[in-house]
Amino acid sequence: MNSELEQYVLGHIEPEPEYLYRLWRATNIHTIHGRMASGHLQGRLLKMLVKMIRPKNILEIGTFSGYSAISMAEGLDDDGRLYTYEINDEMEDFTRPWIEGSEVADKIEFIIGDALTEAPKLGIAFDMVFMDGDKRTYRDCYEMVMTILKPGGFILADNTLWDGHVVDPAYDKDHQTQGIETFNDYIAQDSRVEQVILPLRDGLTLIRKM
Repeated sequence: MNSELEQYVLGHIEPEPEYLYRLWRATNIHTIHGRMASGHLQGRLLKMLVKMIRPKNILEIGTFSGYSAISMAEGLDDDGRLYTYEINDEMEDFTRPWIEGSEVADKIEFIIGDALTEAPKLGIAFDMVFMDGDKRTYRDCYEMVMTILKPGGFILADNTLWDGHVVDPAYDKDHQTQGIETFNDYIAQDSRVEQVILPLRDGLTLIRKM
């Protein structure tokens, strides 16, 4: 999407909340990989999907700066809860104040740790999962998620087009790209789910467990 069209789209959707705009700016100023934050368009999409699916419990794998967690929590019903895992403990000092300072802080449980091993210990059957962690472990993460996701539940897997690298032979030996390609090929053949890839930003795959 060219910049002119992108601005048109952003001008015709729900405005980005001022708090999230400040978080997005802070993320880009104070972290190395600021573009990893969901941003206005994806953030509003995540909120909308939560409103549509109406999950009671959401699992997020990969908190980063908290933008996507706050966006999803905005869409939760009053009794909804989001559990978000960040494996990089160096992000805690930046992320926790932003989550705790948000209007939806009471709906978010921010956990430093590896969701792959720790999320099943919660003993919760999830209605929705947002996967945005280490791309090299996406397939393993997916299999873990399938064990704690309710039938009819949804997985949202981010970055599944990986800047177009999935179709670029120059990245055939890149481990992150290999992880995404393995994941994409695997779910394309998985009879347990229905799936569609949205070419939004870096690719977002919507998966429904049957």
